[in-house]
Amino acid sequence: MKFARLGDPGSEIPVVIVDGRHYDLRPVTSDVNGEFLAADPVGRTQAALASGRLPELAGAEGLRIGAPIVRPSAVICVGQNYAAHARESGAEPPAVPILFLKTPNTVVGPDDAVTIPRGSEKTDWEVELGVVIGARTAYLDSPDDAAARIAGYVVCNDVSERAFQMEVSGGQWSKGKAAYGFNPTGPWLVTPDEVDVQNLRLRSFVNGEPRQDSSTSDMIFSVAEIVHHISQYMTLEPGDLILTGTPQGVAFGGRFPYLRPGDVVEIDIEGLGSQRQEFTAWEARA
Repeated sequence: MKFARLGDPGSEIPVVIVDGRHYDLRPVTSDVNGEFLAADPVGRTQAALASGRLPELAGAEGLRIGAPIVRPSAVICVGQNYAAHARESGAEPPAVPILFLKTPNTVVGPDDAVTIPRGSEKTDWEVELGVVIGARTAYLDSPDDAAARIAGYVVCNDVSERAFQMEVSGGQWSKGKAAYGFNPTGPWLVTPDEVDVQNLRLRSFVNGEPRQDSSTSDMIFSVAEIVHHISQYMTLEPGDLILTGTPQGVAFGGRFPYLRPGDVVEIDIEGLGSQRQEFTAWEARA
């Protein structure tokens, strides 16, 4: 099942997509939020569809695509979770997951423009598999317990400013990760029953030229291991978002230039959809 949110920022309409048709979820929920995701969203939606309670949304194709989840309470990220990316970053593969945070207001629509921060010279792209939590999660006994806590999966671009991340901040990663809009998310939230999560192709392109091309099978730590590990240190709430790392092929590796105003980044993950962002210059406003 695919959930999405369509419309202008702040007034998105929650929908479920079935055979390419968009059905309005508002008879079931006000939004694709934590409360909805924690209360059998698939079962409730299937029942509402079967009873004819969900009208088809007219004009859906012409609406902006928002992030498929309401702004989460937390965005937790895993660094250097693909061995080849760790090597291109000049590091050995980590022995335990490297965790850092993005602020919730980094989460925007998949095709929204992204502003390059003031003073940035090293804005970078990162295609990543996102994991959306569906139940309060803390102190899982084993990775086997993780699947029951996952509501679904999304495409994410973990946009990064490398000088802020590694140089001027002294290595405080979140400083280079948390500019507004630095986490385009979507287009859909795809439920786990439709996803072979450790066998998904991930790709990115800049101005039409290929950059990243890998598979989640190359992760150092699997999705289940990541959720289990995070749960030992913080409590995850329904609707929270985990970014699971990016493969090789980013600008930080030294083979490609960093992003400049006017550049277009496209990313996709097999079965989860695609994104397209134009990067724009920061402008001072009164």
